[in-house]
Amino acid sequence: MYASKIVGLGHHLPEQVITNHYLSSLMDTSDEWIIERTGIKERRWIDPAKDTVGNMAAKAARMALQRAGLSEKDVDFIVFATITSDYYFPGSGVIMQRELGLEGIGAMDIKNACSGFIYALSTADQFIKTGMYKTVLVVGAEIQSTALDVTTRGRNTAVIFGDGAGAAVLQRTDKPGVLSTHLHADGRFAEELYVRDPGSSRPREERQPEQILDTTGFKVVMNGNQVFKHAVVRFMEAIQEALAANNMKKEDINLLIPHQANLRISQYIQEKLGLRDDQVYNNIQRYGNTTAASIPIAMSEAWAEGKIKENDVICLAAFGSGFTWASALIRW
Repeated sequence: MYASKIVGLGHHLPEQVITNHYLSSLMDTSDEWIIERTGIKERRWIDPAKDTVGNMAAKAARMALQRAGLSEKDVDFIVFATITSDYYFPGSGVIMQRELGLEGIGAMDIKNACSGFIYALSTADQFIKTGMYKTVLVVGAEIQSTALDVTTRGRNTAVIFGDGAGAAVLQRTDKPGVLSTHLHADGRFAEELYVRDPGSSRPREERQPEQILDTTGFKVVMNGNQVFKHAVVRFMEAIQEALAANNMKKEDINLLIPHQANLRISQYIQEKLGLRDDQVYNNIQRYGNTTAASIPIAMSEAWAEGKIKENDVICLAAFGSGFTWASALIRW
């Protein structure tokens, strides 16, 4: 079997910066309240007149390809992670494919929320290891701002989420780069963090927009306590699983890049693992939770800041809706 390696990283963020102070003008909240509970100071929201999931992803992908010294035509396949595709269907993988001028190559969408990028990375890794493809573009991109309830009623989720896109180029290599990936799910908790509509398991009259009077099913529902409780356990399990699979210890991790869900979760994991501040990368303070985009955005920034160096061991971990959780261990 072949091995795969990340050879390029890129990201794109909307220009519009939304501060906690701005949100406090829309709802009953404050900068102190948001920072204490989430660690978030600001986030980016799109301009609906110019930003789409597809074109933000394309900008991130072009950056990743440029950094890898490759062109769009070198890409054999696309794996696109998002829960906020531009259309209900088709997925945004084909929209980005069109933006990049790559008509004809395969594009797969993965709808696994916060763990979506690691699921996508694992999928791309398997395609390369089996020899089916040589160069795969792996993307996470989300637009969540336009669905947020920016009133006091919706503040528990409205203050958390942001928009953005991140991309990685995986390529066939002789030396293992992606050492292992580990994917898990537990659907018993699906309704603890979900958006009910537009779901298909409804009577016909409930799926006709002109008939819908109650739109609450289109809002994010999150049991924050349940999510936090499960996240801290599953994060640790996934990280330990990745280390054990590669006969490594926590001391071997050069950089942990967790999904940017909540700074409190990241800090808890850091404390449990006994990692220094320079061994954990967080940017949720600036961007909020960008769901499937959070890990590739963080990886791209960490690499640009010189925090990822050759031969480093990088651990990725995520937990989110589903519940799903995942980890990956990478030798840079």
